[in-house]
Amino acid sequence: MDNFYEVIGLVAAFITTASFLPQVFKTYKTKDTSGLSLTMYITFFIGIVLWLIYGIHLKSLPMILANSVTAISSLFLVVMKLKYK
Repeated sequence: MDNFYEVIGLVAAFITTASFLPQVFKTYKTKDTSGLSLTMYITFFIGIVLWLIYGIHLKSLPMILANSVTAISSLFLVVMKLKYK
């Protein structure tokens, strides 16, 4: 039964992380950051890093994978927002 929940976690991690990537690709392609809130993405990044630390503590592969990719993606959006104000 533990494997079932691990699979659920991996599917959830994939879906939530994948849903974030179109914004990253669009921002990279257009360099348009006018619709992005810097405060929101900085706060979001901090929260994701804390979730990553928690996932590492729990040794939860879904949490580690999803939050690693999302942390990198959200940090990228923060950098893009600062660069292309």
